Amino acid sequence: MVSDENFEEQAARNGGIIKHGREILFQAFNWESHKHNWWRNLEEKVVDLAQSGFTSAWLPPPTQSLSPEGYLPQNLYCLDSCYGSLHDLQALLRKMKEHNVRAMADVVINHRVGTTQGSNGMYNRYDGIPVSWDEHAVTSCSGGKCSYAAKFVKEYIEQSKPLFAVGEYWDSCEYSPPDYRLNYNQDKHRQRIINWMDSTGGLCAAFDFTTKGILQEAVKGELWRLRDPEGKPPGVMGWWPSRSVTFVENHDTGSTQGHWPFPSDHIMEGYAYILTHPGIPTVFYDHFYGKDDSFHGGIAKLMEIRKCQDIHSRSAVKILEASSDLYSAIVDDKLCMKIGDGSWCPSGPEWKLRPLNFIICRLTAFTGPGNLPWEGGLRFLPSEDAD
Repeated sequence: MVSDENFEEQAARNGGIIKHGREILFQAFNWESHKHNWWRNLEEKVVDLAQSGFTSAWLPPPTQSLSPEGYLPQNLYCLDSCYGSLHDLQALLRKMKEHNVRAMADVVINHRVGTTQGSNGMYNRYDGIPVSWDEHAVTSCSGGKCSYAAKFVKEYIEQSKPLFAVGEYWDSCEYSPPDYRLNYNQDKHRQRIINWMDSTGGLCAAFDFTTKGILQEAVKGELWRLRDPEGKPPGVMGWWPSRSVTFVENHDTGSTQGHWPFPSDHIMEGYAYILTHPGIPTVFYDHFYGKDDSFHGGIAKLMEIRKCQDIHSRSAVKILEASSDLYSAIVDDKLCMKIGDGSWCPSGPEWKLRPLNFIICRLTAFTGPGNLPWEGGLRFLPSEDAD
């Protein structure tokens, strides 16, 4: 495993938010966003995003594309897309800059399609657009999963010098027949993600698919999965937290695609976990601005706790309990959290709580030694217990 030095040197230009692990990402689109005049929709939400504590917003691919979602780009010099006009995009970016929310581009460097069929029948000629590529610019893949090689990601980052880069290395977790339940030990899976990041020279973080895969099984009454044999978190978060970009859902796993969805009745437990733990957490658009905004307040409160208690990507986790119906942990000796229906409360006079009329599904959070006074402790109650 490479050190954090390259990553931190790259991030040092960012005023410390990324370098010191205080980044919170917002995925600012879903699979249907191209249908809704998206740049203007997001511009209306910038103030709320900033006030909620998001440091960056991951935007959908902005270039002209054969597919409306943006993942078959053709003319990379044209920023009029199904998400809106160049003018609308510029207005959004100005508003984000004004409120200190950084824009993250979805750069699909291994996706491209030409305008005209070439000699082999593929659409790999770029007639009529100002892209100086020939037929070799589009390749094909037969069988297996075609992941973009990390060495090219490294080259791209070295040349473009972004403040922060995160890649997607998504392959299958380990399952066992005959019922193909998720295996408890996912070390091989997380090691493959880490190997990919190593091959970028440590310049690129990665979405923590291992944590997602384990977490979405754990919340269904198998919370023992959240402690590995060494007593650490079981995903990339447990081995290389400063590069682990954690998430509950994205436009592929959820939204209208639903390739690998998180259980809908346990969404807040997922956010209770990733927003109180190390790693770089990501919040999905559909959960923050859903049809009824039912999760908005809860997620914002968790983000407030994370910021007030100064939980960051390298925070230390001490897992106290991990059984079928109970998971509890102390993070940086400043935040004690619990998810699950099992009965549990931290011991010691320094941990205090206060009931609030705020609803988060089966989560209790206690603040103790840290930036807030003891009496600032927070407890989130199921609706039937709220005053």
